[in-house]
Amino acid sequence: MHVLTTFYPCTTTMLKVYSISLGCPKNRVDTEHLLGSIALPFKAVEQAGRADVVIINTCGFIEPAVEESIQAILTMAEKLKGLKKRPLLVVAGCLVGRYGVPDLAAGMPEVDLWLPNQCIDDWGALLAQALGLPQPVAGRVLSTPPSYAWMKISDGCRHRCSFCTIPSIRGAHRTTPADMLTHEAQELLDQGVKELVLVAQDVTAWGSDVGDTRGLISLLEKLLPLRGLHWLRLLYLYPAGLTPDLLDFMAQAGMPLLPYFDVPVQHAHPDILLRMGRPFARDPRLAIERVRAAVPHAVLRTSIITGFPGETEEHFATLRDFVAETRFHHLGVFAYKAEEGTPAAAMPDQLPESVKEARREELMALQRDISAEWLEAYPGQKMDVLVDAVHPEWPGLHTGRVWFQAPEIDGVTYISGEGVAPGAMVQADIVESADYDLTALV
Repeated sequence: MHVLTTFYPCTTTMLKVYSISLGCPKNRVDTEHLLGSIALPFKAVEQAGRADVVIINTCGFIEPAVEESIQAILTMAEKLKGLKKRPLLVVAGCLVGRYGVPDLAAGMPEVDLWLPNQCIDDWGALLAQALGLPQPVAGRVLSTPPSYAWMKISDGCRHRCSFCTIPSIRGAHRTTPADMLTHEAQELLDQGVKELVLVAQDVTAWGSDVGDTRGLISLLEKLLPLRGLHWLRLLYLYPAGLTPDLLDFMAQAGMPLLPYFDVPVQHAHPDILLRMGRPFARDPRLAIERVRAAVPHAVLRTSIITGFPGETEEHFATLRDFVAETRFHHLGVFAYKAEEGTPAAAMPDQLPESVKEARREELMALQRDISAEWLEAYPGQKMDVLVDAVHPEWPGLHTGRVWFQAPEIDGVTYISGEGVAPGAMVQADIVESADYDLTALV
């Protein structure tokens, strides 16, 4: 369901657009597709008050994200109030999908058009209708640096983790067809993008809902040969989806498929995994061991939740030992949040916020030392660095990444020297390491 409260016929030949995308990379891709659907020349403006249309793509995954999204809407509405020609205010995404249009529209009447996830395929048409524009085109406007782009390969989720709101917001898992993804990928590469990062709620689920028996492998076989592709990275590989066939394929594929494994285990104790409703509920070490056996040079990232309902000191000790023994290259740790409407929120034995946060900080302190020790091996080596952006504070310095650093979630490589520019892939000498970052010179 969408609600259009005001019709804003566009009378200009150059539409001015101001957009904000909150939350995850999947949201960013949705925003880029919405912008790319506009069948009229447009330019992005840096001041909302100068725009013809303002788009806020919201996040509603956890309570802090909900609060951030609502605050962004209210702040924007206040900023636009009283303008002689007020832009069309459009709010899209997970906040709308989670709470529904009627309740949100009643509380925030300043919003002119609501676009929930449930009608995501119609976003372009609904925006065109609101602005009196021609029917939308199929396109995408990149908002990332010129070096990389996110590729959302499916939407929704087939799992029912007890702490997660995603299935109720984005619905059941839906695979995007391989031909559409291949075409989109080549268009991105033709623009000069060197790295494609595949994302989904569970990348390993690709093809499972359309009867593709080879699943993700069949998609990778179409993407890897594309001209201009330097790096292909996979994020969100569920442990249960790391089948022997997939691991064998990834072990043998070679570049441009990076041996980077983002495997969200969430916990290490079987009692907590069962309460979480994870699609595997035994020892996550088995999944890690399978990866390392198949791809000995693999780099591993994971995400973990501390303070889940019922997590005892014994459960946490198991988790702490797991992190210490496994020695992930990258680790994200999140204190559990009880989300309204999830089974976990109704569980007994909810823990105090102070306990959740103390456990999170303990794991992050442990990981900081592990990361620093991993990175100590790289000074003195020559490595390819993909340059992302000019450093905002230091003239001549840029931020980039080596192959085991994923954009926006891992550490970075600070780099300077001849030929260093956003979008370039350069070979450089690694000269210094820190807890999470590297420094390189060309």
